[in-house]
Amino acid sequence: MSGGDGVIEVFEQDAKTNIVQSSKGNQLKWKNEDTWYKADYLGYEGLAEYLVSALLEKSTLDKSEYVIYDLEKIKYKKTIYNGCKSENFLEDGWQIITLERLFKSFFDESLNKCIYQITDNGERLHFLVNQVERITGLTKFGIYMNKLFTIDALFLNEDRHTHNIAVLMNQKGDFDYCPIFDQGAGLLSDTKMDYPLGGELYELIDSCKPKTICQDFQEQLEVSEQLFGCNLKFFFTGKDVKVLLDKADHYTERERNRVEELLHEQMRKYPYLFMEVLKS
Repeated sequence: MSGGDGVIEVFEQDAKTNIVQSSKGNQLKWKNEDTWYKADYLGYEGLAEYLVSALLEKSTLDKSEYVIYDLEKIKYKKTIYNGCKSENFLEDGWQIITLERLFKSFFDESLNKCIYQITDNGERLHFLVNQVERITGLTKFGIYMNKLFTIDALFLNEDRHTHNIAVLMNQKGDFDYCPIFDQGAGLLSDTKMDYPLGGELYELIDSCKPKTICQDFQEQLEVSEQLFGCNLKFFFTGKDVKVLLDKADHYTERERNRVEELLHEQMRKYPYLFMEVLKS
Protein backbone atom coordinates (compact mmCIF):
# COMPACT_ATOMS: atom_id res chain seq x y z
CA MET A 1 0.00 0.00 0.00
CA SER A 2 2.92 2.38 0.59
CA GLY A 3 4.43 4.17 -2.39
CA GLY A 4 7.54 5.32 -0.49
CA ASP A 5 8.73 8.82 0.39
CA GLY A 6 5.70 9.37 2.61
CA VAL A 7 3.29 8.62 -0.23
CA ILE A 8 0.49 6.05 -0.06
CA GLU A 9 -0.20 4.24 -3.31
CA VAL A 10 -3.80 3.21 -3.98
CA PHE A 11 -5.16 1.04 -6.75
CA GLU A 12 -8.17 0.91 -9.00
CA GLN A 13 -9.72 -2.02 -7.16
CA ASP A 14 -9.80 0.13 -4.01
CA ALA A 15 -11.69 3.00 -5.68
CA LYS A 16 -15.13 3.81 -4.27
CA THR A 17 -17.97 6.03 -5.32
CA ASN A 18 -18.97 8.63 -2.78
CA ILE A 19 -21.17 7.48 0.08
CA VAL A 20 -22.77 10.89 0.03
CA GLN A 21 -23.38 13.28 -2.80
CA SER A 22 -21.58 16.57 -3.25
CA SER A 23 -23.00 19.47 -5.23
CA LYS A 24 -19.60 19.79 -6.90
CA GLY A 25 -19.10 16.33 -8.30
CA ASN A 26 -17.32 13.17 -7.20
CA GLN A 27 -14.04 13.35 -5.32
CA LEU A 28 -11.56 10.50 -5.85
CA LYS A 29 -11.91 8.16 -2.89
CA TRP A 30 -10.47 4.77 -1.97
CA LYS A 31 -10.92 2.28 0.86
CA ASN A 32 -8.19 -0.15 1.84
CA GLU A 33 -8.81 -2.40 4.81
CA ASP A 34 -10.16 -0.02 7.48
CA THR A 35 -8.87 3.28 6.09
CA TRP A 36 -10.46 5.77 3.69
CA TYR A 37 -8.32 7.96 1.44
CA LYS A 38 -9.56 11.08 -0.37
CA ALA A 39 -7.64 13.05 -2.98
CA ASP A 40 -7.94 16.79 -3.38
CA TYR A 41 -10.32 17.55 -6.22
CA LEU A 42 -10.96 21.29 -6.46
CA GLY A 43 -8.32 22.80 -4.21
CA TYR A 44 -7.18 22.07 -0.66
CA GLU A 45 -9.99 19.81 0.61
CA GLY A 46 -7.56 17.55 2.46
CA LEU A 47 -6.18 20.53 4.35
CA ALA A 48 -9.72 21.56 5.29
CA GLU A 49 -10.61 18.05 6.51
CA TYR A 50 -7.44 17.81 8.58
CA LEU A 51 -7.61 21.28 10.08
CA VAL A 52 -11.32 21.28 10.96
CA SER A 53 -11.16 17.85 12.60
CA ALA A 54 -8.04 18.87 14.55
CA LEU A 55 -9.80 22.01 15.78
CA LEU A 56 -12.88 19.96 16.74
CA GLU A 57 -10.54 18.19 19.17
CA LYS A 58 -10.37 21.56 20.92
CA SER A 59 -14.12 21.79 21.42
CA THR A 60 -16.81 20.46 23.73
CA LEU A 61 -17.61 17.63 21.32
CA ASP A 62 -16.90 14.12 22.53
CA LYS A 63 -14.37 12.28 20.35
CA SER A 64 -17.08 9.82 19.35
CA GLU A 65 -19.06 12.66 17.75
CA TYR A 66 -16.74 13.41 14.83
CA VAL A 67 -14.27 11.81 12.45
CA ILE A 68 -10.56 12.60 12.64
CA TYR A 69 -8.72 13.21 9.36
CA ASP A 70 -4.96 13.15 8.85
CA LEU A 71 -3.02 14.59 5.93
CA GLU A 72 -1.87 12.13 3.28
CA LYS A 73 -0.12 12.19 -0.08
CA ILE A 74 -1.77 9.67 -2.38
CA LYS A 75 -0.38 8.06 -5.52
CA TYR A 76 -2.99 6.77 -7.97
CA LYS A 77 -1.75 5.42 -11.28
CA LYS A 78 0.95 7.94 -12.25
CA THR A 79 -0.31 10.97 -10.33
CA ILE A 80 0.45 12.03 -6.76
CA TYR A 81 -2.35 13.97 -5.04
CA ASN A 82 -2.54 15.88 -1.81
CA GLY A 83 -5.37 14.55 0.30
CA CYS A 84 -6.36 13.02 3.59
CA LYS A 85 -7.19 9.76 5.30
CA SER A 86 -9.59 8.65 8.02
CA GLU A 87 -10.40 5.45 9.83
CA ASN A 88 -13.61 3.65 8.94
CA PHE A 89 -16.11 4.42 11.72
CA LEU A 90 -18.80 1.93 10.68
CA GLU A 91 -19.14 -1.11 12.89
CA ASP A 92 -20.28 -4.43 11.42
CA GLY A 93 -23.89 -4.34 10.33
CA TRP A 94 -24.19 -0.53 10.34
CA GLN A 95 -24.53 1.70 7.31
CA ILE A 96 -24.82 5.40 6.54
CA ILE A 97 -28.28 6.59 5.49
CA THR A 98 -28.53 10.15 4.21
CA LEU A 99 -31.55 12.18 5.30
CA GLU A 100 -32.64 12.48 1.68
CA ARG A 101 -32.60 8.69 1.24
CA LEU A 102 -34.27 8.17 4.62
CA PHE A 103 -37.16 10.52 3.83
CA LYS A 104 -37.53 9.20 0.28
CA SER A 105 -37.81 5.60 1.49
CA PHE A 106 -40.62 6.47 3.91
CA PHE A 107 -42.59 9.09 1.98
CA ASP A 108 -41.41 8.73 -1.63
CA GLU A 109 -40.70 12.45 -1.71
CA SER A 110 -37.60 14.65 -1.67
CA LEU A 111 -36.82 16.03 1.79
CA ASN A 112 -34.92 18.95 0.29
CA LYS A 113 -37.89 19.84 -1.93
CA CYS A 114 -40.29 19.63 1.01
CA ILE A 115 -38.05 21.85 3.14
CA TYR A 116 -37.92 24.60 0.53
CA GLN A 117 -41.68 24.56 0.04
CA ILE A 118 -41.79 26.05 3.56
CA THR A 119 -41.13 29.79 3.62
CA ASP A 120 -39.96 30.33 7.21
CA ASN A 121 -36.43 29.17 8.06
CA GLY A 122 -37.33 28.15 11.60
CA GLU A 123 -40.25 26.08 10.35
CA ARG A 124 -37.94 24.48 7.78
CA LEU A 125 -35.55 23.31 10.49
CA HIS A 126 -38.40 22.27 12.76
CA PHE A 127 -39.87 20.18 9.91
CA LEU A 128 -36.51 18.52 9.15
CA VAL A 129 -35.88 17.62 12.80
CA ASN A 130 -39.42 16.38 13.41
CA GLN A 131 -39.38 14.13 10.35
CA VAL A 132 -36.03 12.56 11.24
CA GLU A 133 -37.06 11.96 14.83
CA ARG A 134 -40.41 10.56 13.71
CA ILE A 135 -38.76 8.04 11.36
CA THR A 136 -35.74 7.07 13.48
CA GLY A 137 -36.90 7.43 17.06
CA LEU A 138 -33.86 9.61 17.82
CA THR A 139 -34.82 12.27 20.37
CA LYS A 140 -32.15 14.98 20.18
CA PHE A 141 -31.72 15.54 16.47
CA GLY A 142 -32.25 19.28 16.89
CA ILE A 143 -29.17 19.44 19.12
CA TYR A 144 -27.25 17.48 16.48
CA MET A 145 -28.33 19.97 13.80
CA ASN A 146 -27.26 22.90 15.97
CA LYS A 147 -23.80 21.36 16.27
CA LEU A 148 -23.62 20.92 12.49
CA PHE A 149 -24.73 24.51 11.88
CA THR A 150 -22.18 25.78 14.41
CA ILE A 151 -19.37 23.94 12.64
CA ASP A 152 -20.59 25.07 9.23
CA ALA A 153 -20.89 28.73 10.25
CA LEU A 154 -17.44 28.88 11.83
CA PHE A 155 -15.62 26.92 9.12
CA LEU A 156 -17.81 27.92 6.15
CA ASN A 157 -18.76 24.43 5.04
CA GLU A 158 -20.93 25.22 2.03
CA ASP A 159 -21.86 21.66 1.09
CA ARG A 160 -24.06 20.47 3.95
CA HIS A 161 -27.42 19.47 2.49
CA THR A 162 -29.88 16.60 2.84
CA HIS A 163 -27.77 14.35 0.60
CA ASN A 164 -24.82 14.52 3.00
CA ILE A 165 -26.37 14.82 6.45
CA ALA A 166 -26.84 11.27 7.65
CA VAL A 167 -27.85 8.86 10.37
CA LEU A 168 -26.63 5.32 11.02
CA MET A 169 -28.85 2.26 10.64
CA ASN A 170 -28.13 -1.38 11.45
CA GLN A 171 -29.56 -4.57 9.98
CA LYS A 172 -32.30 -4.65 12.62
CA GLY A 173 -33.52 -1.21 11.59
CA ASP A 174 -32.16 0.54 14.68
CA PHE A 175 -30.88 4.09 14.22
CA ASP A 176 -28.07 6.08 15.79
CA TYR A 177 -26.33 9.41 15.30
CA CYS A 178 -23.68 9.56 12.61
CA PRO A 179 -20.28 10.99 13.58
CA ILE A 180 -19.78 14.38 11.97
CA PHE A 181 -17.65 13.98 8.87
CA ASP A 182 -16.93 15.47 5.43
CA GLN A 183 -15.59 18.97 6.11
CA GLY A 184 -13.65 19.17 2.84
CA ALA A 185 -15.88 21.88 1.37
CA GLY A 186 -15.03 24.21 4.25
CA LEU A 187 -12.48 27.01 4.56
CA LEU A 188 -13.03 28.18 0.95
CA SER A 189 -11.17 25.06 -0.21
CA ASP A 190 -12.56 25.18 -3.77
CA THR A 191 -9.88 27.29 -5.45
CA LYS A 192 -10.62 26.05 -8.98
CA MET A 193 -14.25 27.09 -9.33
CA ASP A 194 -15.70 29.39 -6.69
CA TYR A 195 -12.96 30.75 -4.41
CA PRO A 196 -9.77 31.43 -6.42
CA LEU A 197 -6.65 32.18 -4.43
CA GLY A 198 -6.38 35.56 -6.13
CA GLY A 199 -9.81 36.64 -4.90
CA GLU A 200 -10.39 39.20 -2.16
CA LEU A 201 -10.93 37.23 1.05
CA TYR A 202 -13.86 39.18 2.48
CA GLU A 203 -15.72 39.13 -0.82
CA LEU A 204 -15.20 35.37 -1.03
CA ILE A 205 -16.47 34.90 2.54
CA ASP A 206 -19.60 36.92 1.68
CA SER A 207 -20.18 34.83 -1.45
CA CYS A 208 -19.98 31.51 0.44
CA LYS A 209 -23.52 30.23 1.11
CA PRO A 210 -24.89 27.19 2.97
CA LYS A 211 -27.47 24.83 1.48
CA THR A 212 -29.39 23.31 4.40
CA ILE A 213 -32.33 25.55 5.32
CA CYS A 214 -31.29 28.91 3.85
CA GLN A 215 -28.39 30.71 2.20
CA ASP A 216 -26.94 32.50 5.22
CA PHE A 217 -24.66 30.77 7.72
CA GLN A 218 -25.43 33.16 10.56
CA GLU A 219 -29.18 32.89 9.99
CA GLN A 220 -29.02 29.07 10.05
CA LEU A 221 -27.04 29.14 13.26
CA GLU A 222 -29.30 31.67 14.96
CA VAL A 223 -32.43 29.72 14.01
CA SER A 224 -30.97 26.50 15.40
CA GLU A 225 -29.93 28.24 18.63
CA GLN A 226 -33.39 29.74 19.08
CA LEU A 227 -34.99 26.31 18.69
CA PHE A 228 -32.43 24.02 20.33
CA GLY A 229 -29.91 26.15 22.21
CA CYS A 230 -26.16 26.59 21.81
CA ASN A 231 -24.60 23.14 22.14
CA LEU A 232 -21.02 23.51 20.98
CA LYS A 233 -18.11 25.64 22.19
CA PHE A 234 -14.47 25.86 21.12
CA PHE A 235 -11.25 26.60 22.95
CA PHE A 236 -8.62 26.75 20.23
CA THR A 237 -6.53 29.86 19.63
CA GLY A 238 -4.85 31.55 16.70
CA LYS A 239 -1.60 29.96 17.85
CA ASP A 240 -3.19 26.50 17.63
CA VAL A 241 -4.26 27.23 14.07
CA LYS A 242 -0.72 28.30 13.09
CA VAL A 243 0.87 25.20 14.63
CA LEU A 244 -1.50 22.94 12.70
CA LEU A 245 -0.96 24.81 9.44
CA ASP A 246 2.82 24.64 9.85
CA LYS A 247 2.50 20.84 9.83
CA ALA A 248 0.70 21.00 6.47
CA ASP A 249 3.76 22.26 4.64
CA HIS A 250 3.07 20.37 1.40
CA TYR A 251 0.29 22.88 0.81
CA THR A 252 1.46 26.21 -0.52
CA GLU A 253 2.23 29.11 1.76
CA ARG A 254 -0.44 31.09 -0.07
CA GLU A 255 -3.10 28.48 0.72
CA ARG A 256 -2.08 28.22 4.36
CA ASN A 257 -1.94 31.98 4.81
CA ARG A 258 -5.44 32.34 3.41
CA VAL A 259 -6.82 29.67 5.73
CA GLU A 260 -5.14 31.31 8.71
CA GLU A 261 -6.55 34.75 7.84
CA LEU A 262 -9.98 33.25 7.21
CA LEU A 263 -10.06 31.52 10.60
CA HIS A 264 -8.97 34.66 12.40
CA GLU A 265 -11.86 36.51 10.77
CA GLN A 266 -14.35 33.77 11.69
CA MET A 267 -13.12 33.73 15.28
CA ARG A 268 -13.69 37.49 15.45
CA LYS A 269 -17.17 37.07 13.97
CA TYR A 270 -18.33 34.43 16.47
CA PRO A 271 -16.58 35.25 19.78
CA TYR A 272 -19.41 33.77 21.87
CA LEU A 273 -18.62 30.31 20.48
CA PHE A 274 -15.26 30.33 22.28
CA MET A 275 -14.67 29.40 25.88
CA GLU A 276 -12.09 31.40 27.79
CA VAL A 277 -9.03 29.22 28.15
CA LEU A 278 -8.20 28.87 31.82
CA LYS A 279 -4.64 29.79 32.67
CA SER A 280 -2.76 27.26 34.74
